[in-house]
Amino acid sequence: MAKDFSTREENYAQWYNDLVIKADLAENSSVRGCMVIKPYGFAIWEKMQAVLDKMFKDTGHSNAYFPLFIPKSFFSREASHVEGFAKEVAIVTHYRLKNDPNGSGVIVDEDAKLEEELIVRPTSETIIWDTYKNWIQSYRDLPVLINQWANVVRWEMRTRLFLRTTEFLWQEGHTAHSTRDEAFAETKTILDLYADFAENWMAMPVVKGIKTASERFAGALDTYAIEALMQDGKALQSGTSHFLGQNFAKAFDVKFLNKENQLEYVWATSWGVSTRLMGALIMAHSDDQGLVLPPKLAPIEVIIVPVFKSDEQLSAITEKVLPVKKELEEKGISVKFDNRETHKPGWKFAEYEFKGVPLRLTIGPRDLENGTVEIARRDTLEKKVIDISSIVTEIPFLLEEIQCSLFEKSLAFRKKHTYNVDTWEEFLDVIENKGGFAYAHWDGTSDTEEKIKEKTKATVRIIPFNNPKEEGRCILSGKPSSERVLFARAY
Repeated sequence: MAKDFSTREENYAQWYNDLVIKADLAENSSVRGCMVIKPYGFAIWEKMQAVLDKMFKDTGHSNAYFPLFIPKSFFSREASHVEGFAKEVAIVTHYRLKNDPNGSGVIVDEDAKLEEELIVRPTSETIIWDTYKNWIQSYRDLPVLINQWANVVRWEMRTRLFLRTTEFLWQEGHTAHSTRDEAFAETKTILDLYADFAENWMAMPVVKGIKTASERFAGALDTYAIEALMQDGKALQSGTSHFLGQNFAKAFDVKFLNKENQLEYVWATSWGVSTRLMGALIMAHSDDQGLVLPPKLAPIEVIIVPVFKSDEQLSAITEKVLPVKKELEEKGISVKFDNRETHKPGWKFAEYEFKGVPLRLTIGPRDLENGTVEIARRDTLEKKVIDISSIVTEIPFLLEEIQCSLFEKSLAFRKKHTYNVDTWEEFLDVIENKGGFAYAHWDGTSDTEEKIKEKTKATVRIIPFNNPKEEGRCILSGKPSSERVLFARAY
């Protein structure tokens, strides 16, 4: 299965691309920069969606849907917003084609030019706040807690499956509040929710913090993020939550009558995660044998492979396996019994190992005689033989153990590749040679931040929450600094 599969050490970028394609997660489409998410990959995304959707609803949010197309004039209303997205928007200018009289196919019908050009949604703040203007008049209408599952388009020059594509899938939350404190609390609640999902479902440890002014979302007063460390030593921003203040309310004139019967502008947040999480999941856990999936997000948690030479043997195995499969499914565990006669057991072993199925059960005629089954773990590749009668009690325990083990392994990797650096030479050694998270002093200026980026391609990922105060000097400028910030190269 993996004979022509690159290793992480040989070429990490190629390893990642090979894995995405050969594990049937996604492939490049005929449209430049866009991807086809294949059924197995989409099944993982659906599990992510289901968990996050429940989390949103449990915290009082509702789903809605807003248009894909946004009038171009909307973007000009919030200056920093248009500046932030101007270079990557796709614009619809015409609504009809016609046959070329010169016989070269179809051409744009210039008589069908739109009165106002439409931007294909890169994010929805503008169209949503134009809508909220009609929804909100009084404090009784607040808060508005809306989430949208949608696709967006950002015209990327360099693309990579899941990590950066011209079109991608995501969720975007947009909330409206009567007070600054309430909006600020919402921003933090969502960031905690994202961190909970990353750590307890993706088994991926993250660091929470605030973005610098230059890394802030266009139109936000503050942006909060979770950052994860991938196996190649690069950071991956895995979720953002934005405190928008009253910027969009003022841009779209969204006011409400407060309890004192006075008009004031609404306070806002927005937040989102995307199919980029698929890339994070792959890079956080997978190895040179293929995909490794945490059980909570695996489309198939347990694969059962029968070993047989005759229909009679398969029939006897099936009779024993199906009741066990049903019991496991009643416990909420996804199980597949692969009884295909078109593929040999060895091929199936390689297939499911490469696709990251957490547990494989193998059962043959001799196992039936002995009342045993072989269990193989994907995370450690360890095998053991247990009694068939103990499968239903053993499997849930093993799945939980794998889930925890993957998190602990990722956490140990992050700790090993996290450094406190005090000099420019130490900083360069981490960024250029070791890879990982570098906690260093920075003078707080955008000018120094940009110079560090130009020299090393490393950026301030976040200023971590609860950052201990510590007197020091900026690694580049030598100016005083009161705390360390998190630097890394990033995707």
